[in-house]
Amino acid sequence: MTSTLVHQVAATGYRPGDRAYSRIRYGLMLGGLANFLALYYVQPLLPGIAEGFRVSASESTAVLSLSTITMAVALLFVGPISDAVGRVVIMRVSLVGSAVLGIAAAFAPTWNGLLILRGLEGVALAGLPAVALAYLREEVHHGAHLRANATYIMGTALGGAAGRLLPGPLDALWGWAGASAAIGGITLLCAIGLWVLVPPSQRFERSGGRSRGLLRNTGLTLRDPALVALCLVGAATMGAFVGLYNALAFRLQAAPYLLGGMATLVFAAYPVGVAAPLAAGRLAVRRGRGPAALLGVTLLLAGVSLTAAPQLPAIMIGLGMLTFAFLGVHSLVSGWVSDRAHRIGVGVGQAAGLYLLAYYAGSSIFGALAAHQWQAGGWPGVIAVSATLIISAGLLILLARHFDKQ
Repeated sequence: MTSTLVHQVAATGYRPGDRAYSRIRYGLMLGGLANFLALYYVQPLLPGIAEGFRVSASESTAVLSLSTITMAVALLFVGPISDAVGRVVIMRVSLVGSAVLGIAAAFAPTWNGLLILRGLEGVALAGLPAVALAYLREEVHHGAHLRANATYIMGTALGGAAGRLLPGPLDALWGWAGASAAIGGITLLCAIGLWVLVPPSQRFERSGGRSRGLLRNTGLTLRDPALVALCLVGAATMGAFVGLYNALAFRLQAAPYLLGGMATLVFAAYPVGVAAPLAAGRLAVRRGRGPAALLGVTLLLAGVSLTAAPQLPAIMIGLGMLTFAFLGVHSLVSGWVSDRAHRIGVGVGQAAGLYLLAYYAGSSIFGALAAHQWQAGGWPGVIAVSATLIISAGLLILLARHFDKQ
C-alpha cells in the first residue's frame, strides 16, 4: 500500500470497492463462524460426552456452561487490552488458540482435564467478539460500517447453525471425540483464513492500557445512559432467545410431541437467521438503527407468540421468526454500541466487551430461568419470561434513541 493510500485510509476508512474492504468482511465472517462453532458444538454432543466420561446429563452441561462463563469474564479484560495493544493480533491469537485447545479437548484423558481445556478455550474465544466490532468501527468507512458489521454477524449465525447441526452426523461417524477433533480442525482453517485475509490496522490509536485507564473507560461506559441501555438490550434479547430454545427442546420431548432425540431438529430453524444481519443493515441505512431495531423487537414478540400454537409447523415458523429477528437486532445493537462509544470518546473495545458481557450474562441467567419456568408452569411460563424480556428490550431501545437520537 502506498503512503498516499495509507494516509487516505487513515483519514476515511475502507469503502466498498476497496480490496481490503472485501478482505475485512469475509475474513471476519470466517472468524465469527469459527468463534460460534467452537463455543456451541458441544451442545449436540452432550449425550456422548456424558456416556464417555460416565457423568450425569446435568454434569455434562458443564462443558458448555464453563466455556460461556470464562468467555464472559475474559470479555471484561480482552476489550481493554486490545485498546492498548491492537486489534488484529488479539483476533489472530484468539482463533488459533481456541482451535488448538479445541483439538486438545478431543483427546482429554479425564473429565477434569476436559473441563480445564474447555474453560481455557472460553478465555481464548473471548478475543474475537470483543475486538471484531472495534476493528470494524476503526477501519471501515462510517457509511459502509453497517454492511460490514452485518457480514460479521452473519458469520456468527453460520457458526451457531453449524455448531448445532454439524456435530450430530460427525458424532454418528466418529464418536464425540472424533467430532470434536474435526470441529477443531475446521476452526483452525477459519483462523488461518482470518490471519491471511484481515489486513493490519491503519486507524488504530493506542489508549489506556494501565489499570487506571481501564477503570476510567469502564466508568465512562457505565455513565453513558445510551450505552447502558444498549447493553441491557443485548442481555434481554439474548436471554429471551436462548431461554426459548432451551425450553423448546424439553417441550418437544414431552407429550404430545414425544420426539425424543429428534427434538434437536429445532435447531434446523437457525439457518433462517443467516440473512437477517444484512437485511437489518439495509433497513437501518434507510430508516435508522433505532426504528430498524424496534421492528426487529416486534418480530421477536410475534415469533414467541406463535410458538404458543400446539401445531408443530406453527412452532417451527415462530422459531424461524424469532431467530431471524434476534440476529437482526443483535447485528444492529452491537454495531450501535461501537458507534456510540467511538463518537463520545469511550474505548470501543471496552464498550464492546461490556456489551458482550451483558449479552452472555443474559444467556446464562435467563436461559436457566426459562428452563425453570418450563418445569414450574409449562410453556405459558416460558412465553411469559420471553415476552417480558422482549418488551423490556423495546423500552430500552426507545431510551437509547432518546439519548443518542438514532
